[in-house]
Amino acid sequence: MKTVIEAEEISRNFGKVKALDNVTFSVNEGEIFGFIGPDGAGKTTLFRIVTTLLLPDSGTMKVLGFDSIKDFRELRKHIGYMPGRFSLYPDLSVEENLNFYATVFGTTVNENYSLIEAIYKHLEPFRKRLARDLSGGMKQKLALSCALIHRPRLLVLDEPTTGVDAVSRVEFWEILQGMKEHNITVLVSTPYMDEAMRCNRVALIQQGQILTIDTPDNIKSGFRGKLFKIKAPGKFKLINAVRDHHNTLSAYPFGDSVHATFFNDTVPEDFVNYLTMKGIENVQITESEAHIEDRFLELMNI
Repeated sequence: MKTVIEAEEISRNFGKVKALDNVTFSVNEGEIFGFIGPDGAGKTTLFRIVTTLLLPDSGTMKVLGFDSIKDFRELRKHIGYMPGRFSLYPDLSVEENLNFYATVFGTTVNENYSLIEAIYKHLEPFRKRLARDLSGGMKQKLALSCALIHRPRLLVLDEPTTGVDAVSRVEFWEILQGMKEHNITVLVSTPYMDEAMRCNRVALIQQGQILTIDTPDNIKSGFRGKLFKIKAPGKFKLINAVRDHHNTLSAYPFGDSVHATFFNDTVPEDFVNYLTMKGIENVQITESEAHIEDRFLELMNI
C-alpha cells in the first residue's frame, strides 16, 4: 500500500504557544484519514504544513513522495485544499469561480467535470449567483468543486462541514466516500464525532499532540472499564451531583444524559438514594457503549 503522507516529529510554535508537538503520522493512498480535536488542538496548523502554506520548526514531511519544503512548487499541483473559512471570490459567480480555479491549474471545467458532477448538479441552478449570496451548504459545495477541478491526488479539508445544515453534511460525506473511486486520498478535520465514524482511520489530537491513531471502531473499543448513562430531569444539577459523589471517577454531559464511570466499574449501592437526597428524582441508569468522545476524554485524562 502506497504512503501518501509521512510526517515525522513535526513541531511548530507561535511565540510561546506550541501548536504542534512532535506529531508523527502516515496516511495511505485511498484513505479518508480524519483529525479529530477541539478548536486550538493544532489541526489547521498541521494542514497548512501539509499543503506547503506553513513551514514546520522541526521534523520532516513527505507528501505524495515530495519533500513538503524543497518540492513545494511541484507538490501544490497535486493537492486540493479547502480551508476552514470560505476563501473563494465573493464577487464572482459560482461559474466564474470554478472557471478561474480550473484556469489557475491549467485545466478546464469540461475536462474534469465528471469528477465534480455529483456536487455541481446541486449548484447548477445557481451558477450565475454571486458566491457571497450562497447558503452555507452551497458555499461548501462550491469550495469543494474548486478544490477538485484539477483532479488532485490529495484532498485536504479543514472542518468542511462546520456551520452547515445536517442534510448538507450527510450529502457532503457521501461525496467524500466516492473519492476513492477516483484514486483521491482525503485528509479531513472535523469537530463532529459522528463524522469521525465515516473515516477509515482517525487521529485524536489535543494541544498539538496526537493521543492515538486507529480505526474508529478500535478507538471506541479501547475504552477502559464500564461506562454508565444517567438520565434525570435537570441535567446541570445532575452532573454536579454525580461529580460530587466520592466513588465517581468521571462525569460529563452527553446529549440529554450524563456519561459516568465509577470505582470498581460499579454504580455505588447508595447512588440513587444519594441523588434523591440531592433533589434529583426519576433517575435512569444503564450501562452504555463507549463512543469516540468517551475515549477522547479518557485519553485526555490519562
